[in-house]
Amino acid sequence: MAETKSPPRTPLSGWIILDKPHGLGSTQAVAAVKRNLREAGLAKTKVGHGGTLDPLAEGVLPIALGEATKLAGRMLDASKIYYFTIQFGAETDTLDAEGDVVRQSEITPGRAEIERVLPRFTGPIEQVPPAYSAIKIDGKRAYDRARAGETVEPKKRSVTIHSLEVLDQGEEADAITLRAHVSKGTYIRSLARDIAYALGSCGHVTYLRRTKAGPFTQNCAISLDKLNEIGRGAPLTDLLLPIEAGLDDIPALNLTQTQAQAIKHGRVLSELPQTSGLYCAMLDQNPVALVEISDGTSKIVRGFNLPDVAE
Repeated sequence: MAETKSPPRTPLSGWIILDKPHGLGSTQAVAAVKRNLREAGLAKTKVGHGGTLDPLAEGVLPIALGEATKLAGRMLDASKIYYFTIQFGAETDTLDAEGDVVRQSEITPGRAEIERVLPRFTGPIEQVPPAYSAIKIDGKRAYDRARAGETVEPKKRSVTIHSLEVLDQGEEADAITLRAHVSKGTYIRSLARDIAYALGSCGHVTYLRRTKAGPFTQNCAISLDKLNEIGRGAPLTDLLLPIEAGLDDIPALNLTQTQAQAIKHGRVLSELPQTSGLYCAMLDQNPVALVEISDGTSKIVRGFNLPDVAE
């Protein structure tokens, strides 16, 4: 009797938005997704994350599967929203609660003082990243150099703080919780350090949560426990968001079957009526490519290889 072959499995494409718990690294989160897909017997799929989140931070971590990994770079460039708490009176070498105290101050600013200095940190600013960070200095991670006992002096970088506001503090409290909407590359620990310095004090971050990364908010994020249910057979239907969910800020360009095939074969489309700009080219409900339209002519920025777009 001939052996019956199981039908080929199609790799998944889309987004899993994880509400990353405190203590889990971004690389570990990606590994957890891979493990659950493997345990569920699903096809081997390329997996990557859309922006590192420190192990001591929690919150929204977009994880891209399959063709969505082609958009991971866009997610890295997206703005993000954080809630964070600054504890005044002590600065640590890591600028968070895990480090050793390296500076102390008896100055505890009040809410009114804090609100007065926040405009200095709103808009385009320059900041020095923490010594304990993932940036590379001469080809080696800063945190590796710092842990080896080296003196680490990262270079200043330009970032943008779109908004910064106080959320909670009692009049005599020694801690303050803020909400920050920031550009890519912003280090919240550095922001907290610099705010404390501007107040004549010092401080470190004791709580950090990302509530939004690009178009993804905590409302669409799932817990680690929910993720682990996939490996035990739970359906992915409600957990896997489509590729285009990461492109909510980009208008759709609806294609005919002929136009879709032209784009899939690398050809340009001409005499398009749309205004110039970036579009997500769609065939029915399926993304075909990111395209840039200039004076009515399309140029492929990134193509998607999805089986739903038939030849």
